[in-house]
Amino acid sequence: MARFNVVLPRSDGGLEVHPMKEWLRLHPEHIPPGLHPANSTSHQLRDGLRRKGWSVQATSDEVRLVPPGELVTDEAIAAVLGNNGDDTEEQAEEAAFRFEAQLRDFIAQNLSAIDVHGQRLKLYSDEEGRTGIEYPTPVGPIDILAIDSTGAFYVFELKRARSPDHAIGQLTRYMGYLRKQFGPERGVNGIVVAREITQSLRYAIAVIPNVSLFEYEVQFKLKRAENLSVDG
Repeated sequence: MARFNVVLPRSDGGLEVHPMKEWLRLHPEHIPPGLHPANSTSHQLRDGLRRKGWSVQATSDEVRLVPPGELVTDEAIAAVLGNNGDDTEEQAEEAAFRFEAQLRDFIAQNLSAIDVHGQRLKLYSDEEGRTGIEYPTPVGPIDILAIDSTGAFYVFELKRARSPDHAIGQLTRYMGYLRKQFGPERGVNGIVVAREITQSLRYAIAVIPNVSLFEYEVQFKLKRAENLSVDG
C-alpha cells in the first residue's frame, strides 16, 4: 500500500516529509473543500489537493505532495528520497486525470444531446456567474451541474473507469446539499457516468430515487491517407 506524504523544503536545502493526513489535521487551512482527514480516503485527499494546485509525484510505494508555491522540483525530491524508477505509473495517472477532464468537457458541451427521461439539459449558472463545471459546494465540487426546462437539478458524477461503490456516496452527498439549499420543491436528480457500471452499483440505485446510470464508449476510426490530392 502506497504511503501519502507531504514534502516541504527546509532552509538548509533539505526536505521535510510528513504523513499527509497527520499534516492536514495540523494545517486545516489546506484541507480541500468537502473533505476531512478523518473520513476521506488518501486518494480523495490527493485528488482534492491536486485540484488546489498541489504537485504530485508517485512511485511504486509512495505518493509525494508539494504545496503550490513551494520551490521543490521533482528532481530534488528524487535526489533526496529516491525515484524507484516508476515514471510510467505517474505518466499513466496524469493521463487518466487529463482524460477525466476531457470527458467532463465533452459532456458539458453536449448536454442538449443527452436524453434523461425525455428532458433536455443545459449547464447551470448561478447568480454569481459560476457555471456548472466543477461547481463548488461546501461538500465538494460537483463534476457537472445541469438543469432542465423546469429548473430541476441534474448532478453528474464522472468516473474514469469502473464505477466504484463510493460514487453513490459522493453523488447523494451533492444531491442532499442541493435539496437542503434550494428546498424540497425543486427537483434534484443524479447521474453516474462511467466506462462500465458494476452490478453492485445497479443494486445500490435500485433503492435511491432519481438516479440514472450511463456508460460511455470511446471509439477511434482510422482511414488511409497515402493518396496525394492534385490541386487544380
